[in-house]
Amino acid sequence: MKHRTFRTILAAALSAAMLASMLPAAFAAETGEKTLTILGTSDLHANIWGYSYEDNQETSNNGMARLYTYIQEVRAENPNTILVDAGDDIQGTIMTDDIYNKTPEAEHPVITAMNAMGYDAMTLGNHEFNWGVDTMKAITSQADFPVLAANVKDAKGELVTGAGWTIVEKDGVKVAVIGVVTPDVPVWDGGKPGIDDCTYEAANTAVKAAIAEIGDAADVIVVSAHMGLYGEFDEENGSDSAQKILDDNPEIDALMVGHYHTKVEEMQGNVPVGGVRNGGRDIARFDLTLDADNNVTAATIKVVDMDGVTPSQEIRDIPLVKEAHQATIDYINGGTEANGEAAEPLGTTTAKFQPLDEIRTLPEGKLQDTAVMDLINQIQLENSGADVSAAALFKDTSDLPEGAINYGNIFDIYKFDNTLYRVTVTGAELKAYMEWSANCYNQWVPGDINISFDPEYPGYLYDMFAGVDYEINLSKPKGERIENVMFKGEPLADDQTLTLAVNNYRYSSGLKANGLVEGKKEWESSNSIRDMIVAYFAEHSPVEPTVDYNWKITGVDLQLDSDERAAYIERINAGELAAPYAKSINLNNANNVVAYGVLNSADEAVSSGLGDTKFYRLRDVALALKSTEAAFNVDWNGQVVITKGGLYEAAALAPRAEGTAIDYAHITVLVDEVPVEVSALLIGGNYYLSAEGLNSLLGTNATVNNGELTFATK
Repeated sequence: MKHRTFRTILAAALSAAMLASMLPAAFAAETGEKTLTILGTSDLHANIWGYSYEDNQETSNNGMARLYTYIQEVRAENPNTILVDAGDDIQGTIMTDDIYNKTPEAEHPVITAMNAMGYDAMTLGNHEFNWGVDTMKAITSQADFPVLAANVKDAKGELVTGAGWTIVEKDGVKVAVIGVVTPDVPVWDGGKPGIDDCTYEAANTAVKAAIAEIGDAADVIVVSAHMGLYGEFDEENGSDSAQKILDDNPEIDALMVGHYHTKVEEMQGNVPVGGVRNGGRDIARFDLTLDADNNVTAATIKVVDMDGVTPSQEIRDIPLVKEAHQATIDYINGGTEANGEAAEPLGTTTAKFQPLDEIRTLPEGKLQDTAVMDLINQIQLENSGADVSAAALFKDTSDLPEGAINYGNIFDIYKFDNTLYRVTVTGAELKAYMEWSANCYNQWVPGDINISFDPEYPGYLYDMFAGVDYEINLSKPKGERIENVMFKGEPLADDQTLTLAVNNYRYSSGLKANGLVEGKKEWESSNSIRDMIVAYFAEHSPVEPTVDYNWKITGVDLQLDSDERAAYIERINAGELAAPYAKSINLNNANNVVAYGVLNSADEAVSSGLGDTKFYRLRDVALALKSTEAAFNVDWNGQVVITKGGLYEAAALAPRAEGTAIDYAHITVLVDEVPVEVSALLIGGNYYLSAEGLNSLLGTNATVNNGELTFATK
C-alpha cells in the first residue's frame, strides 16, 4: 500500500493562521494542491420527502430532498465531491415498512431517490436486514452504486452484497470507500430468512482485510461504518465499535459512523470522524486537502444541520417518489372507496390518551402510567396469553387523539415493525428486567423539583409493565429501585415462574444480550404488534382511554406546592430556560439552571478556529440571562457598554447567516463604568465572546459542555 502521511502545520500564532487563510486560490493550483469533499449521510430511514407520516404533515428540518439541495450546492462549490451513506435507509416510515418493502421486487422509492441523488456508495445498516436477506438483496440490487458490507458473508462464504469496498476517482485521486455494518444483526433479526445463514465478522478485522486487498490502488481510505464509536454489545473486544476500527487501522483518512442517531463531529489526531442524526436531519462534510502527490495534508469535519433548508423539488418530482408519497398519505387516511368518498377510519376513541406534560420536554408518559401504554400492554397480553407484558413509549410525544383513528395514529404509538414473543421467566428475572429498564432515570436527591432522565439510556429502552403492580423508588441508586412487586395480589417470589410478552427486538437486544433471562421464546406472533393494534380498534371502537395505575414512582418529593418551583416551570415552559431533561432543577443548589435555551435555538455557538473554543453572541447571552441573578443590559456608545443587573429589552436577533465573515478583535468593554479588556469575534456587526470572556465581564462562572453555555444562576 502507498504510504500516506498526514502533514499538519501548527500555527505559532493566530496571525499566521489568518494569513494562510487569505492566500489566493491560484497558489493551490500552482502547487498542485487540491481539496476533496466527502459528504456522508446515514440512518435516512426512508424519509425521502421531509414528511412526518404519523403526524400527516411536512417537516422543516429533515428528509432526503433537503439533503439533495445541500449536496448540489457543495458539488457546485467543489466538483471533487463524493457522496456516501452509512446505512439504515430502506426502513423507518409507513411508506417502506407497510407498503413498498412488502413487494421487494417492485421499484423501490428510496433506492430510486438515492440513484437520482448520485450516491457513490452505500453501506448496509442493520435495518436493511429487517425483512430477511432476500428482501434486502432484492431492494438494494436496484442501486446504481455499490452497496457495501465487508464483514457479512453468505452461506457460500461470499460477501452478501458482492462488495465490501469500492474505489471512486476524483481529479486523479483514488478514494477507497470501505463499508461495514454492526455484526450484531442476528441479535435483532435472528430467525428471519437468511439471517442465520450469514457470518458477521468483527468490523475492525474486516476493515483491515479490505485495506490489505486495496493495497496501493487507493490514495485515500474512507470507512463508512454502520455502528457507533463504542461497542454496543461487545465492549470488551470491540467487534461492533467504530473506535476499534480506527485504533487498529491507522491508514484510515476519514471515518463516517452511524446507527446511534447522534451527531459526531471530532478530530481523532489527524482523522476526521463524522456522524449524523436520523431521517436526513444532518449531513457530515469531510474536507481533505491533498498535495501534488495525493497525500492528505489537512482535514476538517463539519456536521451540517438541514433546519431551514429548502427541499429539492427535483427529488420530490421523481414520479415514483411522488406516487409513493401520495400512496402513503392515502394509506394513512384509509384511502378512498370506489365512489371516491373517504374510506372509514380504522376506529375511534372517546378522548386523548396522554396527559399534558407539566414541564416542557419531560414526557408524562414516562413519569406515570398512561392509557397509551396500558392499551399496548393489554393488546400484547390478549394476543400472547402471557401473564405479564412489557412495552416502551418509543416516542415521547406519542398519543392517540380523540375521534377518528387512522394508520398514522397507530404508527405514532408503535413505530417499529416488531413481532411479539412469549417467554417463561422467573420472578427474579422479571425484577432484574424491571431494574434494567428503570436505569433510564437519574436518581432523585432532596431539593429536586422534577424527575430527569439519564441521557446514556435512550427513551426507547424504557419499558413499562402490565400484569404486575410495582413501585420505582428513585431515591435509590440504579439496581435497587424496583419495590413491592405484586402478582395477582401477592408478592412476587423470586422462584415463581410466569410468562412474559415482549417484542422480538427487546427479547434479543435487551433480555438475551444482557443475560437477564435464561428461557427461550416459546411462541412468536405471525403478525406485527402494529397489526394487532389495528385489529383491536376494528373490533373494540370506540375505544376509551383507561389507566389501571399499576405502577408509580416513589421516594421523591417534588415540592409541588412550592411557589419557587412554579416560577421555574413557568419560565421553562415559556422557553426562557432550558428544559431539564437530563438534569433536575434543585432548589437547594444555585448551580441548577442552564440559561442556554435562546443561544442554542439560534445555533449561535461559533467555532473559533482556536481548538474547541466556542464563542457566543453577547446580545443572545443578555436575552438568555434576562430575569436571572446574572442579568445585564448591553448597549453601544462607541464601545460595548454593560450594566450588570440592567434590564435587557431588545428583541431576539436573527440567527447568524452562514458564511458571514469572522474577524478577531481585542476590545475594551465598559462594565459598570469600569473598562475591561477581552478577546472577541466580530461577526455581522455583533460581538461574540467565549465563556472565559463572559466570565471576565460579568463575574459569572459560565462553563461549556457540548456547545451548551451554562451559567450558575437562578
